[in-house]
Amino acid sequence: MTSYLQLLRLILPVFALMAIGMGLRRVRWLTSEADTSLLKLVVNLLYPCIIFEHVFSNPSLREPGNLGWAPLLGFVTMAGGIALCYHAARHLGFTVGTGLRTFAFSTGIYNYSYITVPVMLALFGEGSLGVLFTFNVGAEAAIWIVGVMVLAGQSWRQGWRQVLSPPVLALVVSVLVNLLRLDPYIPGLALDVVHPLAACAIPMGLVLSGATLAEHFFGPPRELFELRTSLAAVAMRLGVLTGLFLLLARFGPFSADIRHVILVQAAMPVGFLPLVLVKHYGGHSLTAVRIVLATVLASLVLTPLWLRLGLAWLG
Repeated sequence: MTSYLQLLRLILPVFALMAIGMGLRRVRWLTSEADTSLLKLVVNLLYPCIIFEHVFSNPSLREPGNLGWAPLLGFVTMAGGIALCYHAARHLGFTVGTGLRTFAFSTGIYNYSYITVPVMLALFGEGSLGVLFTFNVGAEAAIWIVGVMVLAGQSWRQGWRQVLSPPVLALVVSVLVNLLRLDPYIPGLALDVVHPLAACAIPMGLVLSGATLAEHFFGPPRELFELRTSLAAVAMRLGVLTGLFLLLARFGPFSADIRHVILVQAAMPVGFLPLVLVKHYGGHSLTAVRIVLATVLASLVLTPLWLRLGLAWLG
């Protein structure tokens, strides 16, 4: 069985790339003015390339079970997590105006991409990434439809418009190419262009995430930790929700590929997207910062532990 130290060694390069991003922001080699354009580059070009590369000829996505269950589970786990965190926050005394919606939104969103991809790749190989990206489409739909509705009171129609993004379109095209067995007809030159762009997606995303986090990390220490918010976020994200995910992976009628995706998502800290969206929609930014920092730091200890226990639990 993979040891705890081996699993810790697996996730350390991920956090090292984030630390590089923090350092680059600190010395102003990567300025906040560049964030918007770099984020567009990652989301609209690099991420679609990595999706296409791992889906367009992936045999595991020709199985109806994987193709059907993956996006549904992505939506249910993300939307369900937001809903559970909302009810937990109410019981903990959060109210509208003091972080109730922000706590639900930020804690309910697990880091479904930037940290998950290298962990999936190392544990289960390149073939697992196609199922992961299909799963992530459902997770992303839940963020824009359910999450933003909770955070800002938007309508379902506005949420669906946000779902129609380049990564989703890339997934649709690559799934069709895969199902229709058109992958032998893709020109080698096109694949030679897609590959280096795909290779940049996750490192660039992690560096940019670290730079975004740095804006808050070097603030007054007292503001970065608040007992109720920080501990409740860790307990929900890396405790209650992790346990529920693992139960789903163990007892759900899923293929091994989907069980592996649920296992790795179960061990993830919160995502970094809430830092941007909470600010954009007028949420409680300091609450989101506390949640991200607490769960990211806790994940250095808990993520390898949950991965090890989860691997044993799933056999």
